[in-house]
Amino acid sequence: MDIRKLDRTAVLETVRVLGQASARDWDRPTPCAEWTLRELVAHMAGQHHGFAAAATGGGTDLADWQPSELGDDPLATYCATAETVLHAFARPGVLSAEFLLPEISATRRFPASLAIGFHFLDYVVHGWDVARALGVPLDLDEETVRAAESIAQRVPDDEGRTSPGAPFRPALPARPDGSALDLVLTSLGRSPEWSATASH
Repeated sequence: MDIRKLDRTAVLETVRVLGQASARDWDRPTPCAEWTLRELVAHMAGQHHGFAAAATGGGTDLADWQPSELGDDPLATYCATAETVLHAFARPGVLSAEFLLPEISATRRFPASLAIGFHFLDYVVHGWDVARALGVPLDLDEETVRAAESIAQRVPDDEGRTSPGAPFRPALPARPDGSALDLVLTSLGRSPEWSATASH
C-alpha cells in the first residue's frame, strides 16, 4: 500500500482519539514520561509542521521542528497541523522527492517513502500514547499495524536509544501472547501495560 495512505490512516486516528479529550485532560501523564498530554501533542504538531516543510523542499531549519504553541484550543491547533502535513504528503510527485530531516542528519537526504515511513511509525506510536493517556482504544486496522511493525523491526536498537531526547527507548521483551501493536510498542521500548494510574 502507498505509504501515504498508511500515514494518513495513522494521523487521522490521532485526530479522532484527541477529539475525545476534555479540557481537564490536557495535563494528564502520557507514556512519554517527560510529557503531559499537552506537551506530547505540542511535539506531535511541531513534527507535522517540520515534515510538511521537508515535503515541500524546506525543513532545514530546526525551528521548523520545534513543539507548536497550542494556545487556547489545542485540538484545533493540532488538527490544523495534521491537515497541513497530509496535504503536503499528497502533493503530486512527492514520492520522487528527497527529504531533509535535520533532527536525524544535517546532511543526508532521505527518499520520500522512507521519510514518510518515519512519520507513519511515529504517529502509530504517538496515537497509542494519546489513547493510553486518555484511557480510550486506538482503532487501527491490521494492515496498518502490520506495516508499522515491519518498519519498527528495522529501527536500530543501539546506544542511541539511551541518549537524552531519543525518540525510542531500548526494546523490551516481546509478550508471547501479544498483538501486532504490542510488538510495535515493545520493539520501541514502550510497555503495552502502561496506564496513567500506574504512572503516578
